[in-house]
Parts: sequence; C-alpha cells; structure tokens
Amino acid sequence: MSKVSDKSHATLRYTSLRVSVFLGCLLVMLLLGHFQLIPVKGELGVVFLFLLAAVFSAPLSYVLLSKQRDEMSAQIAGKVTGLRNRTAERIAAQNAEEDAADEAARSAAVNG
Repeated sequence: MSKVSDKSHATLRYTSLRVSVFLGCLLVMLLLGHFQLIPVKGELGVVFLFLLAAVFSAPLSYVLLSKQRDEMSAQIAGKVTGLRNRTAERIAAQNAEEDAADEAARSAAVNG
C-alpha cells in the first residue's frame, strides 16, 4: 500500500488496534478469573474484570500505539485544516460578490 492510503485509514487502524489491546487484556483477566488467580464472584466480579482490563489496556495502548495515534492526529489535523481553508475561501468569495454588488449599486446611484 502507498503512504497516502496508509494515512487515509489511520483512525480506523488506531481504533481497531485499541479495541484489540482491550480485548487481549480482557481475555487475560478472564483467564486469571477462571483459574481463581483473581477472585471473581457473580456479575459484579465480571464487571470488575472488565474495569481491570480497561485500566491495564489504557497505558498499554498509550505506549504501544503512539505511532498510530500520531498518524491519526495528523489525518484529523489535515482534514480540519482543509475544511478551514475551504470555509475561508467560501467566505472570501461571498465577500467579493457582496463588494461587487455594492459597487454596482453605487455606480447605478451615481449614474442614475
């Protein structure tokens, strides 16, 4: 794949990897609970395992996915910059049209 297509899916890639890290941590926590290395009782114990997986996956994702997060940030920043530029161009074009209409009205008032 080319560099451009790699960048175009940066958000999807980061999100997929982030979910994968969480699911991996959840699997480990469920296995630890199954073998009674972590005491789990009832539904509240399962919720505890999900929370524990979230707590462990957050710093892992922060460290392991920094490159993907930077690519996603660059992709989002590029889209925001493009949107900002298009908006500024559209406003400038509208201002130019208004100025031309005002100038035409002034010339008609002076000549009429």
